[in-house]
Amino acid sequence: MNTIKSIVIATSLIVSASSFAQDNLVNSLKINASEKSKEAFKFTDVINLENTSVKTQGSSGTCWSYSANSFLESEMIRMGKKPVELSQIFSARNAYVEKGRNYVRMHGAVTLGDGGAFHDVMNMYRKYGAVPQSVYTGLNYGTEKNKFGEMAALGEALLAAVVKNPNGELTPNWEKAYAAVIDSYLGTVPKTFDYNGKKYTPETFAKEVVGINADDYIEISSLQEYPYYSKFVLMVPDNWSFDQVYNVQINELTDITDNALKNGYTVAWAGDVSEKTFSWKNGVAFVSEKKVEDMTAEEKADLFNGPKKEPVVTEEMRQKGFDNYNTTDDHGMHIVGLTKDQTGKEYYIVKNSWGTTNDYKGYLYMSKEFVKYKTTALMVHKKSISADMAKKLKV
Repeated sequence: MNTIKSIVIATSLIVSASSFAQDNLVNSLKINASEKSKEAFKFTDVINLENTSVKTQGSSGTCWSYSANSFLESEMIRMGKKPVELSQIFSARNAYVEKGRNYVRMHGAVTLGDGGAFHDVMNMYRKYGAVPQSVYTGLNYGTEKNKFGEMAALGEALLAAVVKNPNGELTPNWEKAYAAVIDSYLGTVPKTFDYNGKKYTPETFAKEVVGINADDYIEISSLQEYPYYSKFVLMVPDNWSFDQVYNVQINELTDITDNALKNGYTVAWAGDVSEKTFSWKNGVAFVSEKKVEDMTAEEKADLFNGPKKEPVVTEEMRQKGFDNYNTTDDHGMHIVGLTKDQTGKEYYIVKNSWGTTNDYKGYLYMSKEFVKYKTTALMVHKKSISADMAKKLKV
């Protein structure tokens, strides 16, 4: 009874940080907006690669899964395949199970929550395969959109009890109990399913229909504190598996993205979107020369009314932002193209997973300086990088 009581008390106190943080983030970004922005910006597309429909992650911190699976769907298109809407929650569900195991092995001293990274999707794809969205929606209790707060609270409370090791020795049953909590909310993963008149397992579906090799993809970041063209563990809370990324110079973040797009490859983007110069409603993100808190009321009102001059982002600025928590691993999105505003300045066309309620129906335009400043990681196909960069990274 004492253990059960402690779980109930813990559950009542625990808030699903990732889910509610995501909701709060979206709500706060609604403030950064202008009614005239869409008329004031004149965008002309340079590259616009084919991608699947915009989705909504609902009340869940699963942007990393939505963006990475969107990226994989575009990879299918690039490979000449008919794209399948992949189950984002299948990737997330399996990552939650693995994350729970890691949490217990680390005695609770590691991130839990909804968050994750692009490599989580690739790692889960490699280990568990893939299923279509139509087969596994993750909506197992009557909701129309993801709502993970209660599930996350129960799961975290259960794992906290396990880590306390009340029996003096862990049993093998805790894993079953933890998976049962997840599956009671998201649904049990089917061992086999029918798709277009043929029976598959998740593994055979990944191999025969999706046809992507998870080993063909790499993650890239840029931080001064590590040697360039080497690998390092990206120290952000959502990197719970401690995967490594390649380190490049700041301008190479956009060079790599440009080269990928010009050769028909899209790019998965992870970074910080909490800046006041990121407006989800207006679908524009840039770096301001002046701190927003130092602006006059008139300057703030004009912030998204057309293009603004940006500073040149330096390696020192980027490193400082990362070190002082001004740049955090907030969000994952999918870069699908390149555009120019009326002044000739280039922006990336970015597909989000917050639905279609903004000015550009689920897409946004992110300046290159913003990408240099606020990127935490990119995921690209190895063949999308230039021969010179491949030689530097030894891939």
